[in-house]
Order: sequence, then structure tokens, then C-alpha cells
Amino acid sequence: MNIVKLTLSLLTAGTFLLGCKESQKSKEFKSDQKPNIIYILADDLGYAELGAYGQQKIETPNIDALAKSGMLFTQHYSSAPVCAPARHMLLTGKHAGHAYIRSNSEWKERGDVWNYVAMAKDSTLEGQGPMPASTITIADRLKEVGYTTGIVGKWGLGAPHTHSVPNDMGFDFFYGYNCQRQAHTYYPLHLYKNRNRVYLKNDTVAPHTLLPKDADPYDLKNYANFTLTDYTPDLMFNEITHFVESNKEKPFFMYWATPIPHVALQAPQRWVDYYINKFGDEEPYLANDGYLPHRNPHAAYAAMVSYLDENIGKLVQQLKDENIYNNTLIIFTSDNGPSYAGGADPVYFDSAKPFNGQYGKGKGFLYEGGIRVPMIATWPAKIKPNSKSDKISVHYDMLATFADIAKYPNLLETDGISLLPTFLSEEKQNEHEFLYWEFPSYGGQAAMRIGDWKIVRQNLNSKEKATIELYNLKDDPLEQLNIANKHPEVLKKASEIFLKERDKPEINSFAIPLLDNGLLNE
Repeated sequence: MNIVKLTLSLLTAGTFLLGCKESQKSKEFKSDQKPNIIYILADDLGYAELGAYGQQKIETPNIDALAKSGMLFTQHYSSAPVCAPARHMLLTGKHAGHAYIRSNSEWKERGDVWNYVAMAKDSTLEGQGPMPASTITIADRLKEVGYTTGIVGKWGLGAPHTHSVPNDMGFDFFYGYNCQRQAHTYYPLHLYKNRNRVYLKNDTVAPHTLLPKDADPYDLKNYANFTLTDYTPDLMFNEITHFVESNKEKPFFMYWATPIPHVALQAPQRWVDYYINKFGDEEPYLANDGYLPHRNPHAAYAAMVSYLDENIGKLVQQLKDENIYNNTLIIFTSDNGPSYAGGADPVYFDSAKPFNGQYGKGKGFLYEGGIRVPMIATWPAKIKPNSKSDKISVHYDMLATFADIAKYPNLLETDGISLLPTFLSEEKQNEHEFLYWEFPSYGGQAAMRIGDWKIVRQNLNSKEKATIELYNLKDDPLEQLNIANKHPEVLKKASEIFLKERDKPEINSFAIPLLDNGLLNE
């Protein structure tokens, strides 16, 4: 571990009534007191899968209540259209032109990394390609100024037995999936607590297991093997509860990287039954598009989101009970747009509304449906209730934002800006000159937003002709009218920014030839 990392009191808020006859003195916090920070990152949750963003089928009353008590952002973006790079850029404050991790990297050189049984026997096959040992994260910086830091959920940015595990990347506490491939089931054989495996009371049912060939897909009994004993979101939420209880007397940072609602479709039966009653009968999902089968796929997906919402409500109540809610900043968002695989149905739920969340436009792609995500920020001591912001913002703004909030010296270079002025409804908010994306997968892609202009490039790695698309999001938010041939000056400016802002990737598999060779407009 490098030297920087080696060198790296909260008074509770409000009035808490102890009972009818007795009461404590109010525990008041000072205006310059560091707040607790809870950052909740949903996995593959679409822009419109919350009631506060217009969802009609899935019920999310507790997250909607956060929006009413805080600020809802309408133009917030993921740093990348899939899991690992989005999380890396969030934690490091870098856009895709400067980031080390630019796509999912399963580190296949180690062997049969997709073999679930082999991974269970050999932990060196788990995890993703590691970040450099010198990486400094948001958690590192918050530790410098007295925060206790924790992550619960999905890591996906390293592997066991490497330097790139949460406890070596700024986090005092970790509980969850080290490996994002393991997270393809909510009933795995083990999770990790800090550096060590914690074995669960689950049988070996590997992700992507199908129903037996002779099984009746309409008979619910044939799906019993896919609901086991230890449901990981339950276990994870218990750890979050304990973390908050243990650290309530001092400032803490909790990064809740929930795997919900990433498929496979697995949810508490009480919530599934609720939505079966609401939606009625439906056709089963037979895992023909990956992951695991489910008798009631729409009900299961909605159940997962509502279960997460239920736990967020419990967490908010705990913060209130502990008298620390008023000085806790809660941010809720998603890592990218909605999935189209594994039984997820972005058409049925209109998951990216008003954008397109289907394959080619949703997860994995740099159109609005793939990278425009919800973001809600609530901080009762500071953020006005029921407020809304159309400021253009992105995941990689969090490093600068938390620097402003927690008052740690923001000496590292960052591609983001602080959103604190917006949180405080001040007029002095800095604006992004541009937002930058590149993604070497799905044919090789790049995109940029400059004001209302959105440039999208596709087929940058493929044998097909590379595309040049330009949209005015103010006039054409659905990206339907390509006006690239009418505004060469915008394309020229974007090309200049790409050339100036982009470092060639250090990992060969992240190369994009047209960008590497400076031929963006070819």
C-alpha cells in the first residue's frame, strides 16, 4: 500500500423524545459540522423506475419521500453504461478518457473465471481486473478528515488476494460480493466480510441454470430450487444497520452498492405475491436470455425494487431514531440504464421513459437510455424540500462534491465539479463545459455532451463503418433526429476536446483505435 494511503465527532442532530415523562436535551449540530454521507447506488435501475420519475407500475414510496424531502435531479448521468467502469469513475472522480477501468474486465487470463463451481473452490478465480495500487478513492479522502468508511453490496473493482480490495482502497469495512459475476445470483455460496469469505446456507445453484427439460414452466413448484436460504440483500441490510449503529457518534460514509435490481430475478415471496395480485398472471421467463428462470418475471422485478425501497425506508427511520437524520446527506442513484436481459423488461415498465431503454439504447450504450439515471439528494439541515434541479451532473462529480461538503483538501485532479452550491440552492454553481464518455465494448463507442449538444459515435472498433451522430437534447431529447451534417463546427469542437482530454488506456482490451489514432471524425 502506498504512503498516501497510510497517512490517510459527529454530534447527533435534532430532538429525540425518550418517552412521555422523560426527555434528553436536544443534540444539536453546528453549521460547520461534517455530515454523515450515505451514497446508495442501485444496479441497472432505469431513469423512470421510481414513482418520483414517473413510474406507474412499481411502487417506491420511501424513495419518493426522499425526493419530496430533498432535491430531484433531472439531468444526472452515469460515468459509463455498465457496472465496473461506472463504479471506478464514481470513486476516483475521473471521466472515461482519464480512467484506468473503462469497461468490465473479467481477467480471463487466470483461467475458467465464469465457472461458478470452480470459483467456489478457488478464490483466485473471483473478481475483476484490479485498479492500480496507487488509486485514491473518495473513501481515502474522507478517511483523511475523520470519516469511518464502509461499503456494503457489490465491489467489482478487483479480486481477492490483490491490492484492489475495498479494505485497501479506503474502506474500513466491507461486506458483500467481491466479484460481480458472483452477484448473478442472490443466493450465492459465500460473500466477503472485509478480506474473508463468509459461507452461506445456500446450495450450489449456479447462475444461468435452466429448468429441467421435462419441467412444466407453468408449475411454480419447478422454480423452488432458485429460492434458497440466505438472501444476500437481507444480510447486507443487516450489516448496514450495524454499521450505522456502531458509528453514529462520529461522521461516517456508507457506500451502499446494492445489487438490486440487476438480474437474476430473485425477490422475497411476499413482495412477488403482492405484484402477482397487482399484475395478474403472466408468461414465465425461461432464462432463454440468460441468468435464472422465474414463473412471474414482471412481478419479481417489481418486487426487487419495492424490497429495496422498503429497506431504504427502514434506514431513514433508523437515522431518525438515532437522531442523526437531519445532518445526514443521502444520495440515491443508479450505476447505468436498465437492462434488457435476464427477464428484465424495459418495455413493459417503460424503464427509461421518456428515453429508450431497449437493447441498443439502454444499458451498454451511450444514448440517454443507457446513461441518464435518477439522482435524489436529501439533507434536511441543508437541502430545501421538494426541490428540483436540471443542472447537468455526473457520477464523477462526487469526489469534488464530497470534498466541498466534508472539507477535505481536494488536491487530486478530478474531472468533476462540486454540486454543493446546487444542493444549497445557491447561484454560484460551476457548470460542466462538457461530459465525456467512451466505452470500448459493444462495437466501440464514444459520446460527449456540450451544453444541449450530444455527440454519439458507434462502431469505432468494428468492421462496420463508424457512425457520427449529433443531437440537440433540448429540441430532441429522444435522440431521433441526427443533425451531424448541419453542424460541423460542433463536431470539430467535440473532436478537439476528445484529443485534448483523452489518455490512451493502459489496458489493451480498452483500446478504441479511432480514438487512439486521433481519427474521431473519420
